Amino acid sequence: MVELEEQQSPSADQNGNDDFITEGASAVHGEPPQEENGPPEVHSDVEVLHEKVSKQVITEGHGQKPSKYSTCFLHYRAWTESTLHKFEDTWHEQQPLELVLGKEKKEMTGLAIGISSMKSGERALLHVGWELGYGKEGSFSFPNVPQMANIIYEVELIGFDETKEGKPRSDMTVEERIGTADRRKMDGNALFKEEKLEEAMQQYEMALAYMGDDFMFQLFGKYRDMALAVKNPCHLNMAACLIKLKRYDEAIAQCSIVLVEDENNVKALFRRGKARAELGQTDAAREDFLKARKYAPDDKAIVRELRLLSEHDKAVYQKQKELYKGLFGPKSDPNPRPKNWLILVWQWLLSIFYRLFKLKKPKAE
Repeated sequence: MVELEEQQSPSADQNGNDDFITEGASAVHGEPPQEENGPPEVHSDVEVLHEKVSKQVITEGHGQKPSKYSTCFLHYRAWTESTLHKFEDTWHEQQPLELVLGKEKKEMTGLAIGISSMKSGERALLHVGWELGYGKEGSFSFPNVPQMANIIYEVELIGFDETKEGKPRSDMTVEERIGTADRRKMDGNALFKEEKLEEAMQQYEMALAYMGDDFMFQLFGKYRDMALAVKNPCHLNMAACLIKLKRYDEAIAQCSIVLVEDENNVKALFRRGKARAELGQTDAAREDFLKARKYAPDDKAIVRELRLLSEHDKAVYQKQKELYKGLFGPKSDPNPRPKNWLILVWQWLLSIFYRLFKLKKPKAE
């Protein structure tokens, strides 16, 4: 998919629509699970993967399953089965785990068995015996896991790279990491074009997994510019997907990440403004659109959004006006019109006649 230039509309997509842009930007995939006191309740069938590992599917995935030495990227939360103490949560840390199947740490053997049975985008609940977890001794450092503790994982496989060598990110050169991330971004763009929004976001997060904070902190000069040219567009494209999915809070978060790095990014301001407007945050949305217009004064999409906000404000004012009118009724006329003098004379004559009639009426015995 051909990337659009900065001078083009901040809302125009590859088909001329006003929703999506691919541009040249960390990773919070999809919709993280809700915080709970313990693992989620799952009612799907139990699949036995190993004598010490079972799985229940929460959300179905798509495509193929990873093979041995695939580099997998995943989010997970982990609890000890006996006490339901949560000892790890990568969603909270906003940093997916990288795991090379067949080269995982000993304490993640059971987790790796579960991952090898999953497809990209799949979310599942795993039950892992202590023998394939932290073992008889447990862990007294981080994470803190008791002795002989069976483990429950809620895990999501974001995606994976098939590599014969199982080369982790840490062994890649800067150019390799940026190149791999860029290919993922392009794959995401192709999926977006097919309206496969969830799958597109998975590709963007896979790209962002190669651009983590630990990696970005080490870059400067041309290498940092190269990385940002891939990283920022991924955030903005994820925001475009999230707006289409009506997940506006998450879209705002993605745009805000870009604005921390580039406070005048027109596309980030525009998309954050759209998401804020959808949430009814009209003042904040107007602020974003006005700032975007400052740097792109001729952009018709920005002008249109500002006009829509203005029309919205007028409609709200009119509704409030009608409401108050109904509550307090019509206003009294401070200068009432005087009555016709003929009517006044007629009323006066009637009152005199009525009084005379009462005086002449005989009293009862």
